[in-house]
Amino acid sequence: MKRKLPPLATDEAAERFVETADLSDYDLSGFRPHSFEFTPKSRQVNLRFPEPLLAAVKARAAEAGMPYQKFIRLSLEAALRAPSPAQKAPKRP
Repeated sequence: MKRKLPPLATDEAAERFVETADLSDYDLSGFRPHSFEFTPKSRQVNLRFPEPLLAAVKARAAEAGMPYQKFIRLSLEAALRAPSPAQKAPKRP
């Protein structure tokens, strides 16, 4: 059985722990990916959503543990990273 991570109160404590611990001994199944945003937000966009769509977005953002506006931004970024429909279409001979 894998061990639970010890409580780490500071960044320094976490750094010391990671430098010395074998992380394969610990249960990391509860971890979720986290993205850090380094680029400042310089433009504002106003969108109108149907109420059911906005409610679904807010619910999904709450499940992910983030504000709904960040969820929308990350969803758009993910959509832009995915291949476009033109890239998916088979090439004609």
